[in-house]
This record gives sequence, C-alpha cells and structure tokens, in this order.
Amino acid sequence: MTSKRLGLLHTFATKASLLGLLVNPTNSSAEAEVAEAETAAHALGCELLVVKATNTSDIDMAFATLMQRGAGGAVIAGDAFFINSRDQIVALAARNRIPTVYNLREYVQAGGLMSYGADIFDIYRQAGRMLRGVKPADLPVMLPTKFPLIINLKTARAVSLDIPASMLAVADEVIE
Repeated sequence: MTSKRLGLLHTFATKASLLGLLVNPTNSSAEAEVAEAETAAHALGCELLVVKATNTSDIDMAFATLMQRGAGGAVIAGDAFFINSRDQIVALAARNRIPTVYNLREYVQAGGLMSYGADIFDIYRQAGRMLRGVKPADLPVMLPTKFPLIINLKTARAVSLDIPASMLAVADEVIE
C-alpha cells in the first residue's frame, strides 16, 4: 500500500524530486515499508527521504527535516502511535504546507489531505463474527477488500494544491 500512496502523492506533486516517508522504526513492518517506498520512489524518478519518529518531539523534528530538505510531499506510514498523534501530524503538514497521504480516513477527517488504505470498519465487521460466537478457527482467512480513497478539498485549497479532476473522479469520498 505504501507504493500506491507514494504514487498518489506523486500524481499531484509531479515536480517534486524528493518525497518523504515518516515511519516509526520500532514498528515491525517499518523496514519492509521503507524498502517498498524506495522501490516505488525509484520507479517514479524521485528520491525518498525517510524520517523516523518514536515520540512527539521526533514528529516535530521529522517535519522540520522534510521542510529543510525541500520535500514535495510525504507519506505517513501505518502505525498506532501515528494515528494517536494524528492531530499533531495533520497540523504540522498544514502549517508547513506539505501535501501528505495517510493510510486511514481518520487523518482526513482531522484535516489531512488524503488517505488510501483498508476500510477499517469493514475489517471490524468481519472480526465481529467472533463476537457473535463463531470460533476463529472456523473463519476463513480474509484480506481487506475495500480500499477507499478519501480527499479533503478544504485542505487542498488551504495549501494551494490543485487535485487533478481524474483523481477526484475516482475518489470514494471528497470532503468539501
């Protein structure tokens, strides 16, 4: 999913030669996410700047680094710490006018620009079958099937960003 988010970011930050990726290095999937993003950035003809955060002051420093190095946008990796810090992350992205793509709709609802990722509510609905008495061993292995693209046009306008009409046409939800 990280490569897809990087591709979406590049769709409207086409002139950016440097894109950022914020990861929590203590997350077990961080290394794989970085490798995937590096491959995608190379395919897009961009350089990838990986910034790391394990606490709130690290998040501030990560955005300062993105600004200092001139990143044209950033992808925020999926991480429970980041979703809990979403207000700080969304505020820093807005203040620094960095187009940012997230993995969950909660970021966009908090004022973030765009999200693309698994529909958490759909996953919870599937998991809810266990609460109704179905044994986990009796459930089929299921992968997410819904990956909504959500765009916040209010945020795009605030950072003077034009979202291509083609992207708006395929968006599952547009917040105005």
